[in-house]
Amino acid sequence: MNDNAGQTRQAAVTPFDTAKLDRLMEEAGIDVIVATSKHNTQYLMGGYKFIFFAAMDAIGHSRYLPMVIYEKGAPDHSAYVGNRMEGAEHQNNPFWTPAVHTATWGTQDAAGLAVEHLKKIGKAGGRIGIEPAFLPSDARDLLASRLDGARFVDATHVLERLRAVKTPDELAKLRRASELITDSMLATIAAARAGSTKMEIIEQLRREETNRGLHFEYCLLTLGSSHNRAGSPQAWVEGEILSIDSGGNYHGYIIGDLCRMGVLGEPDAELEDLLAEVECIQQAAFAKVRAGAAGREMIVAAEAELKASPSAAFTDFFCHGMGLIAHEAPFLMTNHPVTYDGIDADKPLEAGNVISVETTMLHPKRGFIKLEDTLAITDGGYEMFGDRGRGWNRGGG
Repeated sequence: MNDNAGQTRQAAVTPFDTAKLDRLMEEAGIDVIVATSKHNTQYLMGGYKFIFFAAMDAIGHSRYLPMVIYEKGAPDHSAYVGNRMEGAEHQNNPFWTPAVHTATWGTQDAAGLAVEHLKKIGKAGGRIGIEPAFLPSDARDLLASRLDGARFVDATHVLERLRAVKTPDELAKLRRASELITDSMLATIAAARAGSTKMEIIEQLRREETNRGLHFEYCLLTLGSSHNRAGSPQAWVEGEILSIDSGGNYHGYIIGDLCRMGVLGEPDAELEDLLAEVECIQQAAFAKVRAGAAGREMIVAAEAELKASPSAAFTDFFCHGMGLIAHEAPFLMTNHPVTYDGIDADKPLEAGNVISVETTMLHPKRGFIKLEDTLAITDGGYEMFGDRGRGWNRGGG
């Protein structure tokens, strides 16, 4: 067993804003947080995550469950609980937490070490912030059984707010990810030919992203109206359109989220007009984006432009926050389509927020026409990441 709990430093240098986290914890009535989600443990550890479990958490009869323990106002009481194999990671690049417990193989031994640490720092009976959606039931049961007097509080909102304003380093990663994803999508469209199937195009995109140093996350690909031809495989044909909506992970940290359009051949006048309608809705939203403006201003402007569009009956506008995960603060629209409340629509956008703005047209004859853009909020407006290829990109070239 590798347990370095006794190793301490004179002062813990945290990779996040402790004053902000302390304030959020005070407002939520939380004494100590036990973070267990991959994205929040990664954030609290300054971007570190253990590559062995990057694709799959399950091992043996249980699963990998990293934990970061943080006491309000006492970063020197912080601890990291990880897998036994992470001891070497700590030796090569020491973790910032004064206590490091790399001694687990599953959920219950991780929870047991968390209990020991909470008792050591005198918070076993405190108000403990947890992430209910990311804490397995057996681990929660063990915590509850061994922490007499403890009260568990949902810390999800606290951690979302902590991550809402991106650091310069995060913005740089997101900018780079968006550029690489855009380059990958444009190269994929250019390489596709008549007869290229959906799976072949998706595989091409995976290779393009991987060759640029991205970890391929997903691709939502639509080939014009080919899905309406009964019994025909979904393959690209002359005159039809292609939509690629993709995200990639850059250095294991931030997801990009963009959509670009392609056409096999030259776009006709109708296609030019339809994409122009989508662009007008996007631009109406962009015009209202700046630090200090309420998110609802952007939504109202975009929906007004949408209502006036000839294609309003089959077109939709959506915007959402993004960062470490695809939908995070600010939360701007309710259940549209992901299930959460738009609690931030009437709040001012902050410099450093990152949002995705998307307009989707499901044309009954021409197919799926969409633009999705990533915007970083600035004091004077916004910076768009990966802003190339927003018109019709030609395939088969």
